[in-house]
Amino acid sequence: MRVVVKREVVDALLAAARALHPKEAILLLRGRRRGGSLVVEEVLIPPSATFGLGFASYNPFMLPLDPSIVGVAHSHPSGDPHPSVEDLNSGRGALTMIAASPYRGTVDVHLYTADGKELTYEVE
Repeated sequence: MRVVVKREVVDALLAAARALHPKEAILLLRGRRRGGSLVVEEVLIPPSATFGLGFASYNPFMLPLDPSIVGVAHSHPSGDPHPSVEDLNSGRGALTMIAASPYRGTVDVHLYTADGKELTYEVE
């Protein structure tokens, strides 16, 4: 699967991660299919989001049914870019995006499928 992520999405995730560090940040990824690609166009702050030390969560029952939500993005203040079992089990949509500390740029932003396989992505 070819994934394109808008620059604003990466920048928003990194900014949220830096602002909330050492707590975890969490955002929803909104996007659409374009040809054979999945394009991630914006982030949403989930309702009733909780940002904590070692976790971030939201109440999925407060979200409308929205097929444009293609995944979840969050930060790992520990610096480990890999998704945990909890990350994969609590995901929404096809993608999990993780910003790992020190949040320098795309080098610290990793993208995974719902089953934990790392994806390469293009920034547009």
